[in-house]
Amino acid sequence: MTRIKRSALTLVAAVLAMTLVGCATVDINQSLARINADTTSFRKGNLSLVQSESEQKALQVTAEELLAKPLTQDDAIRLALVNSPSMQALLAQHWADSLDAAQRGRIANPILTLERLRSPADIELSRMLAFGLLDLITLPKRQRVAASRIEEAQLQLAASVVESVTQVRQAWVSAVASAQSLQYAQQVNDSAEASAELARRMQAVGNFSKLQRARQQAFYADAAVLWANAAQAATANREALIRLLGLTDAQAARLQLPARLPELPDAPRAPEAVASAASQTRLDVQMAQAALETVAKAQGINLVGSFTDIELSVIRNTTTERADGRKTQLRGAEVALKLPIFDWGDLRRDALRAQMLVAANRLETTVRGAGSNLRETYAAYRTAYDTAKHYRDEIVPLRKLINDENVLRYNGMLIGVFELLADSRDQIASVSAAITAQQQFWLMDAALQSTIVGKPTTATAAGASPSMSGGGDARH
Repeated sequence: MTRIKRSALTLVAAVLAMTLVGCATVDINQSLARINADTTSFRKGNLSLVQSESEQKALQVTAEELLAKPLTQDDAIRLALVNSPSMQALLAQHWADSLDAAQRGRIANPILTLERLRSPADIELSRMLAFGLLDLITLPKRQRVAASRIEEAQLQLAASVVESVTQVRQAWVSAVASAQSLQYAQQVNDSAEASAELARRMQAVGNFSKLQRARQQAFYADAAVLWANAAQAATANREALIRLLGLTDAQAARLQLPARLPELPDAPRAPEAVASAASQTRLDVQMAQAALETVAKAQGINLVGSFTDIELSVIRNTTTERADGRKTQLRGAEVALKLPIFDWGDLRRDALRAQMLVAANRLETTVRGAGSNLRETYAAYRTAYDTAKHYRDEIVPLRKLINDENVLRYNGMLIGVFELLADSRDQIASVSAAITAQQQFWLMDAALQSTIVGKPTTATAAGASPSMSGGGDARH
């Protein structure tokens, strides 16, 4: 009995030491600092979880400073990081997921059972402290699994932040481009209105037929619809950006955007530089690798648990005689073993092997698809750059040259005012198309940056601006 007692006490002491020393912990600030260090070049700002009123006020001061001037794309990202409640929810959820992962690496609390029995001859007091012995044996492995799950949570947060930042980049591009396109849509509408009014007056004095006037009026009607749609698109894109930035109504009223999109870079990104950057920072590959490692580490624990479970109990019983008050002490240990009679755990073990195959094949799928995703996104990026550059260097200058020549012809009374107005509308339409091409380039640039980091993203194609020209015979 003494030998059993000493062995049980030694085991309990060892378990307590392991529990106190080896428990996995989570420091949210250290976790965010690591993510900040890994993705600084992509985010243009730092992640910070607000946990006090003073921290909230400090971030609000930063937000007000950013809103005091026209918001650039980089400033929009910084504003989202410090002001968006959805970003704070993302960080808080990461903290909760990490804590849950760490909790799984801790040993379950022991169960203390107290029992008091009375009989005419004596009183018996029983005390039993029970531990899950299998949990104690596998504790170091479960702690390693918990650390792997915390690593997975950090990678998942990094991927979610990359996705959110990309959405802000693209929303900013769309908001600025739609506001810029609205200006040109208004110019087309004004030109069409002037044409329609002039046609009405010329018909009134007999210099225009009903058909000629109807053509100008129809063009004006189409231009009015396009202007209204452009105004709605500008409003919708601005509001989408406001939601991503997490602005209040008061902050939204102070939001200023640049008058136009940034100019195209002098040269597109080189494919070699893109491939080199992507090979160093692929989050999707890291996440799939971490998932495989977690499943592999958990295999041994789950495999043992599929066969049986063992519980160790330390027992102390005290019996008191009613007649003379004499006490008898009984001490010992009890081991409870779950017998695999009806269920040998074969289905659970097959499920474990299936999970391993799933994780391994997902990693292989991610690795094989990474290069393809990058090539596809880069091809779309390069096409968008070449198209925008073609509009900037070829189409828009040609349209301006044609318009300038027609102004000279109009001054020489070689063409009429309707031909001049129609040509001006063509020039405005080409500028609108150039804005659309420029918008598509910056959308693809944001998608390419996200894909390089390892979060493949598609860019929503910018709608092409319809080209409107004055219809019919406009001569007079």
